[in-house]
Formats: sequence, C-alpha cells, structure tokens
Amino acid sequence: MSGENARRTVTANITLSLDGRICGPGGEYDMSWIVPHATTNGARDHMVSVTGTATTALLGRKNYEGFAGFWPAVADDEGADPRDREFSRWLTAVEKVVFSTTLDRADWDNARVATADPATTVKELRAQEGGDIIVLASTSVIRNLIEAGELDRLSITLCPELVGGGAHLFDDTTPRSSWSLTSTAATESGALCLIYDRADA
Repeated sequence: MSGENARRTVTANITLSLDGRICGPGGEYDMSWIVPHATTNGARDHMVSVTGTATTALLGRKNYEGFAGFWPAVADDEGADPRDREFSRWLTAVEKVVFSTTLDRADWDNARVATADPATTVKELRAQEGGDIIVLASTSVIRNLIEAGELDRLSITLCPELVGGGAHLFDDTTPRSSWSLTSTAATESGALCLIYDRADA
C-alpha cells in the first residue's frame, strides 16, 4: 500500500473551552477545568475511537514529557479504567514523533525526535505505509499543519466552560479553511465530541 494509493488521514485531537481556550488564565498548566470532562465514559470512548486507526502519534515536547511521565504506568494499573489502560498500551506501542528544538533524544518506546518541521514530516510519513496519523493536543503542531494544508480532520472535545483567559488554539494568523461536521456525541458532563473533516482540500 503506497502513499499514492491510500492517503494516511492526519487528525488533530484537542480539548477546547466554549471561549476557544486550550488552557486557563493561570498559564499552560491551568487545565483543571478539563478534568471533569475528560474522565467521563463518553470522553474515554471518544479517545479510544479517535486513536484506534492511528499508527503514528505527533507530539510537541511538553506534551511528550507530560504523557511519558504519566501514561506508561497506567497500562498495568488494575484500578484504572479499562479504556485508559487500552489507551496507555496503544500510546506506548504506537510510533511517536516528537517535535522539539531542545531534546536530543526521546527515550520512550517507539519514540523519536523529528529533525524537520511538522508539515515536512507529515509529507514524509504520508509517503510511507501505515495507518492514520494523530496529533495529540500539541497546539504548535496543529497550527503548523493547518497553515501548510496538511491536516485532514479536527477532533475537538468542546467543554461547557468559559475559562475567561488563557491561550487560544487559533488566532488572527490562522488561514481560512472550511470544515464539514461528520460526527458528534454528547458526554455525561455536557461536553461535545466533534469530528470535522476538511471540506476544501
């Protein structure tokens, strides 16, 4: 199966507030408002579903370090939700590409530091055999791929929260694009899991 015969879908998975924030006014680690919405049955089912077809995960340095410090141990935690354990096993096994200008190496299983920018790396990955490619909540990677026209799908968990400050996913430099809603599911907390596919590719 070549890149010409089967295009590898590139999905960005991220959680946003109603006011479009990725974090709160306390800075990039002010995300306590996400937790009640990320731990529902609906959110967990969505995470397993959206990552299930992916064989490559793209991560920025901060998310990579945060994930590597938490997720590997979850696989063997008998008290953890089975879907969290499934996600942990997937995350350890999947090819992980880390974008960083400060890391020399990535020690987690199947992880490597990219030497090119995200858009160039995705073009290289599309030319290789494999399943889908997913960006796990790394905003700089998402922005780069949107600007380059290399993002096919947006998976947004929209939380019913107005956090009143903090960074936005998109800003005035984001180029215009059109998207089609292909899936929607409400969770027990009132969050919406939304899937948008690029409509103007």
